[in-house]
Amino acid sequence: MIRLNRTYALLLGAVLLALLFAAGATVATATGGSSDGDGDGHGGGAHTPTTTSADAGFARDMSVHHQQAVEMSFIVRDRTKDEAVRNLAYDIANTQANQRGMMLGWLDLWGLPKVAADQEPMAWMAAGSGAGAGTGTGGPGQGQGTGGHGGHAGHGGHGAATATGAGAAPATGATPATGSGSAAGSGSAAGSGSAAGSGHTGHDMGGVTAKPGALMPGMATKEELAQLAATEGRDAEVLFLQLMTDHHKGGVAMAEACARLCKTPVERDLARGMAEAQQSEITLMTTMLTQRGATPRP
Repeated sequence: MIRLNRTYALLLGAVLLALLFAAGATVATATGGSSDGDGDGHGGGAHTPTTTSADAGFARDMSVHHQQAVEMSFIVRDRTKDEAVRNLAYDIANTQANQRGMMLGWLDLWGLPKVAADQEPMAWMAAGSGAGAGTGTGGPGQGQGTGGHGGHAGHGGHGAATATGAGAAPATGATPATGSGSAAGSGSAAGSGSAAGSGHTGHDMGGVTAKPGALMPGMATKEELAQLAATEGRDAEVLFLQLMTDHHKGGVAMAEACARLCKTPVERDLARGMAEAQQSEITLMTTMLTQRGATPRP
């Protein structure tokens, strides 16, 4: 019996050491460090992003973008009994809440603010216009190869997601509640983004522009969210699929920009996975709209 207990103790010790090693590797990767890298995966020392970097800007802006997708998914879940739509909404809510928690965690790890009120949304994307600013080639909207997320870095396997990360509860408004938690907010609660407010229309991301009243390209307005909450059945399904298709188009353009401009390897991989998975979901939602006698909005 004593020998058996010693065996369990040794196994437990080995598991704890493995967990500690994995945690250390995650921190090193999130800060861009490597044994022989410069933080952008190309040799040198550890790299910590700055407030105005693409790494920080993407983490802030995509956190806001994701939070609205979570909100829309919670709304439609209660407005329809259609299992296909409910499963899609469930997957989007869980996956994007988990990713949002990761990105807000990186900002904490880097010692950077979750809100940068002096910067417009997506201002970090302007770095792509300078020589040598990015880590890849091609203009906005062009694909960026393959990610390293095994099919569920963005959204995959609808209805099968198990993560319930930060920001899972819905908020009513265009911006999420402060911090990385799941507290529900309303109206203009300060969120994890580059600017508080709405109506920004100054950026064009891969041909996707922000509509009047929307914080960023692809995002719905407060009026559209209210309309979604007021509809039921097929009408709710169609509006949700149209709004989420627009939302994904904006998300894909932003993720592809990070894949080019961000210097943190794990963040670039996440961005690539997001772009690939959301593009796949755009195709799926187009099919679902066709099945309901509707089409994506122009």
